[in-house]
Amino acid sequence: MDIWSEKKRSEVMSRIRSEDTKPERIVRRLLTEMGCRYRLNVKTFPGKPDIILKKYNAIIFVHGCFWHLCPHCREGRIPATRWEYWEEKLLNNKRRDQSNIRKLRRQGWKVLRLWECDVEKKPQKVTRILQRFLSHFPKTSKHMSP
Repeated sequence: MDIWSEKKRSEVMSRIRSEDTKPERIVRRLLTEMGCRYRLNVKTFPGKPDIILKKYNAIIFVHGCFWHLCPHCREGRIPATRWEYWEEKLLNNKRRDQSNIRKLRRQGWKVLRLWECDVEKKPQKVTRILQRFLSHFPKTSKHMSP
């Protein structure tokens, strides 16, 4: 049994954003401060990645802890209310994430997954993760000769 009426639940759920979330904006600000250029939410890529760094041949997903079952925090749990519904939905999200990451890696992309809880509570840690991630890969360019 839900604690809210169907109408109230619908209103609450409609406010949840899938793009331009606060954690995404934080990561984009950090990347901009690092001098990186990027593209956002390209629909033609598997999983519609949040950030694409073509120069590095890298992709970043900024996952919400609830929707993607974060293994590090309390938000990444299946709710007790309507457990069967949420278990199926959230585990399908997790399987789809894994499948999309495999597809992207097979296409030659380097993939980084960041969690909402880290981005919002530990921006210094996320900065170090981003620096380490990008330092491991040579920059690519269409204008480079073979």
